[in-house]
Parts: sequence; structure tokens; C-alpha cells
Amino acid sequence: MKTVDLNCDLGESFGAYTLGLDKDILPYIASANIACGFHASDPMVMAHTVAEAEKNNVAIGAHPGFYDLMGFGRRNMTISADEARNYIKYQIGALSAFSKTGKLHHVKPHGALYNMASTDYDLAKAICEGIREVDDELILYGLANSQLIRAAQDTGLSYAQEVFADRNYNDDGTLVHRQHEDALITDEDRAVDRVVQMVEEGKVKSVTGKWINLQPDTACVHGDNPKAVQFATRIHKALTEKKGHYCTSYWQT
Repeated sequence: MKTVDLNCDLGESFGAYTLGLDKDILPYIASANIACGFHASDPMVMAHTVAEAEKNNVAIGAHPGFYDLMGFGRRNMTISADEARNYIKYQIGALSAFSKTGKLHHVKPHGALYNMASTDYDLAKAICEGIREVDDELILYGLANSQLIRAAQDTGLSYAQEVFADRNYNDDGTLVHRQHEDALITDEDRAVDRVVQMVEEGKVKSVTGKWINLQPDTACVHGDNPKAVQFATRIHKALTEKKGHYCTSYWQT
């Protein structure tokens, strides 16, 4: 029976600025992608978010992005392979210092870094190499069917094919750019139905109506989505009711 976990991007507040309802979301997810100080977060937020995730028995993952607080890591940047590897290693190291065990569960690139690596094999490979150089047992969370998955396979890194509850897809399986009016899904019923369909049928419909085949291991709800808590609550409930389609800690079963 197919199982899938539910993940969320968390810990993206910074200084006096609060973003997301992390504490309310944690009871309904299996794994958390926690910002590491480059695109969002700070040491106090990182420490608090890791502690809350551990309290809720949620798997802790690094969410490394471009060094771009002003743009929230959502602006494309040109970096070398060495820079990509070292950006990843630096941010994994920073977050792991706050864990009780000093060891993380997974790594999911953030924002523009994630989207660029989904189509750029060389960038994806550098990211995977950076992860392996820190800990070869870490799991890469990457866009289903993307170059991130191919790079993980080529570097011998464990991976989880990720799908999105609150984002629309282009015909090629990439995510619709956030500047596009159809980028985000705001309807709760639609978000829940899409996730269940992706898990049960292995497909999702693009913005033009084309069916895209995929095999999800993990489904994401963005923590900065205004309806993140509602989405997480309802998707958790829907997958739990579909016996065998959800477990509270997918990678520990």
C-alpha cells in the first residue's frame, strides 16, 4: 500500500517579523523543512523551531536557499557549483547544531534554488554532492521527476519525490511561477482532492489540463500560505482516512 508523508516549510520568521503559524501546523505534519538563515530565519527562530519539531516528533530537515533575505530566496541567482555545494553544507551545519542529536533527517532546497535545480542538472548535482559531503544518510526532498531526483540517483543519495498541495504545475511538471495568477491554489477542497489523487492515482493536472504522471513520496504545504493550517489539517485527515496512505513518520516505518 502506498504511503506518503506531509511536509511543511517552517521557521521562516526573522527578528521582529513573524511568518506562518508553525506551532499550529506541527501536529499535522510528518516532516519539517526549517529555514537556515540564508533566505529567512535567525538563530533564535532556528532553535525554537527545531525544539518544537522535536517536541511533536516531527522529522527535522534543512531548508537551504540562496543568500537572499531581501528577496526571501525567491530571486534567481547565478552561482558556481562550488558555491552551491558550500551554501548547502553551511546551512545544514548551522541547523544541525540545534538538534538534540546533531543529525538531521532530510534536506529540501528552498525557493529559487529548488526551482532552478529542478531543471538544471549541474546545479542539482552540486546540491546533492554538498549534502553527501556532510552526511550521506540524509534524504533529498526534490520535485517529482525533476533533475534533483536524477542527480540524487546519480550520486547515490536517498531521495523523496515531492508534490505540492498548494501550487499549480506547468505541462513539463515544473511549478507555475509565483508571479503568475494561477500559481497558487487557495481552495481547500481542491488542494485536498489533488493530494489524494496524486497519492492514489499517481497523476496531477497541469494549468492547461494536461495530465502529469508522478509517484509522490512526500506532499508539501507551504507554511507562508494564509491557509496553511487549514490545508495541513484537512490533508492530514483525508490521507489518514485513506488507510495506508499516511503515517506520522514516513521514513521511520
